[in-house]
Amino acid sequence: MREILGRRRRLLSRRNGGRPEMLSAALTFAAAWRWPVLPGVAADPQGRARCGCPDPECTVPGAHPFDPGLLAATTDERMVRWWWTNRPSAPIVLATGGGAPCAVSLPAVAAARALDALDRTGMRLGPVVASPSRWAILVAPYSMEQLGELLYAKDFVPGSLRFHGDGGYIALPPSETGQGQIRWERAPLPGSAAPWVPGVEAVVDAVVEALTRTGVSAPEL
Repeated sequence: MREILGRRRRLLSRRNGGRPEMLSAALTFAAAWRWPVLPGVAADPQGRARCGCPDPECTVPGAHPFDPGLLAATTDERMVRWWWTNRPSAPIVLATGGGAPCAVSLPAVAAARALDALDRTGMRLGPVVASPSRWAILVAPYSMEQLGELLYAKDFVPGSLRFHGDGGYIALPPSETGQGQIRWERAPLPGSAAPWVPGVEAVVDAVVEALTRTGVSAPEL
């Protein structure tokens, strides 16, 4: 009986493109954590560095929404299951803001050094999403007014920092995009509850201070 069940699981895995973990991850984000997600456009199979969307100069190949659009992001388990049953290898895109986590991202090399500096200060961080080129620190939802006041009060903000708030998005693990594999640099703690994330003020203050103090020159990518 075990052999039959094992064979059935392997057949289902092949039928679903060999990526059953994508559906499992998408369901965790949407149904358990209440993070609105949707499938991203796939990378171009003829060239992984290119995107499957019509834009030949796409800067985030395979890591953005296209069809459906960002407004379709949902926490509905049935919709999520339907999407990834039909598109089992599609990247998982989180629609940031609107009650869902937002993010602050910066180039990977600068991010690694900044996180090391933050660890030495005892700064508590939540999950950190990493691609080969950029890392994104998840933060609590914030308004554009709140972000504007925060940045206005700064003498210096690295131009390489990007803010993913209302109307924004990021790709989540274990997505495979034209930029490479998306992974957890700091994984959420196991459990059914949505992971804790810090406020944007604490993260921006700490990251700017860490980059300035360590003399990290973060390229504007």
